[in-house]
Amino acid sequence: MKTQSGRFGCIITMLALAVASPAVAQKPGGVLKIQHMDSPPSASIHEEATVSVAVPFMSLYNNLVMFDQHVAKNSLDSIVPDLATKWSWTDNNTKLVFTVREGVKWHDGKPFSAKDVACTFDLLLGGESETKLRRNPRSSWWTNVEKVTADSDTQATFHLKAPQPSLLALLASGYTPIYPCHVPPDQMRRRPVGTGPFKLAEFKMNEGIKLTKNPDYWKKGKPYLDGIEFTIMPDRGTRMLAFIAGKHDMTFPSDVTVPLLKNIRKDAPQAQCTMRESGVSTNLIINAEAPPFNDPKIRRALALTLDRKSFIDILSEGEDKMAGIMLPPPDGGWGMTPEMMKDLPGYGDVAKAREEAKQLMQEAGYGPDKRLKIKVSTRNIATFKDPAVILIDQLKQVYVDGELEIIDTAVYYNRVFKKDYVVALNLSGVAVDDPDVALFENYGCGSLRNYNGYCDAEMTKLFQAQSRELDPKKRQQMVWDIDHKLQAEIARPIIFYGRAAGCWQPQVKNVTLHINSIYNNWRFEDVWLER
Repeated sequence: MKTQSGRFGCIITMLALAVASPAVAQKPGGVLKIQHMDSPPSASIHEEATVSVAVPFMSLYNNLVMFDQHVAKNSLDSIVPDLATKWSWTDNNTKLVFTVREGVKWHDGKPFSAKDVACTFDLLLGGESETKLRRNPRSSWWTNVEKVTADSDTQATFHLKAPQPSLLALLASGYTPIYPCHVPPDQMRRRPVGTGPFKLAEFKMNEGIKLTKNPDYWKKGKPYLDGIEFTIMPDRGTRMLAFIAGKHDMTFPSDVTVPLLKNIRKDAPQAQCTMRESGVSTNLIINAEAPPFNDPKIRRALALTLDRKSFIDILSEGEDKMAGIMLPPPDGGWGMTPEMMKDLPGYGDVAKAREEAKQLMQEAGYGPDKRLKIKVSTRNIATFKDPAVILIDQLKQVYVDGELEIIDTAVYYNRVFKKDYVVALNLSGVAVDDPDVALFENYGCGSLRNYNGYCDAEMTKLFQAQSRELDPKKRQQMVWDIDHKLQAEIARPIIFYGRAAGCWQPQVKNVTLHINSIYNNWRFEDVWLER
């Protein structure tokens, strides 16, 4: 009798688990409707530098590895297989060997192999292939990679110049999809071919993007959705009203500010929202090649006038965070604490910093009777425009009169890459919370995304040393020291790191928003609709 009772209890427990299991609740079908804030420049993730591309197009592709879509914090511990089934380090951690899946097909039916991995990195490394990327915003990620070889159809090897603990994290980013050898880069911009759960059905500038289910996806039974529709809606107020009215299933990630989240919770209490670090810093970029900003005194004066607390109080009711280069703790794993930043210029006594700024401007020939007139450029979305207006107001304190120049996304990054601006209020996303991304990408000599053109040979050596350090605690201290030095030099003034929310309707199931990056959790293969 005791045995029967035990079996009965076991059966009840199994039934309870089955009912609670997402696998039982999964419903195939339906089209997920998501808001989009502006027109992506193209569908080629490797050639673009904006979340506007990563979000709608990540689900077209696969990586070798990826961050687990249902673990909120990206880390080396949350990396899972994707096109690779396993990997191992060899030769004193200078070779990373991947075994890749068999039987995977590209959207056009052609077979995937390790050769596609080698071709992708030949593009990213600027190799011998006749086909080239139009631009390569994250080339700095791969400076330690000597080459990538396809040793067979099922094995690819990354050959490194020195050990690099972060390499797996870089490969797991939504910015690191594998491209096909047989499709040229120019086609990937408008008619991309991937191995992912969705295919591109339609891409209309200023209107929207439609994705359709890949019926031959190599993960059997996925995706659950029939498709995804992104509707481009430039005005954020209109987006919020449309979401509250139930016209869309999801907001764009990090679109919901602290004040807007209060509205959604009041007017659409059924909505589910996650407030988190966006992984995006608001920063000041200055073209040091454009007079009079070739004078370091003027560049320093602009940085010293920043009242970071005012930005934070106005834009997020105090929720955004003052920070250096790295995403601040607790969501960030590498950022400085407030105590570490107290002695940095522009992080403490604002009035004192502005007095120094005024003195520098007067030494450069400007003052109350001779004000410097400039254009302050920024991107045509609210997260850029709103802080740009505050910046212009603060610059007035040091004899600088700014005129706001609004630039559409399709043009903005081309302008910035070409240094076709004087002063800009910019946002820089850190796709992976790792120093190898933030340091080399934004401060590395020759990096396309090093908009201020900062270049210091000794600092580069420090970047490389922290990258090769295998002891996490030692690496942490090295990164803090580097971050502090770069802020002291005002290499690229970080104003704040933003906090924002993403929201979705209750019928959207199995969504996890990552809390330390907005770039890596848009595969959508596990999401379903309960309509």
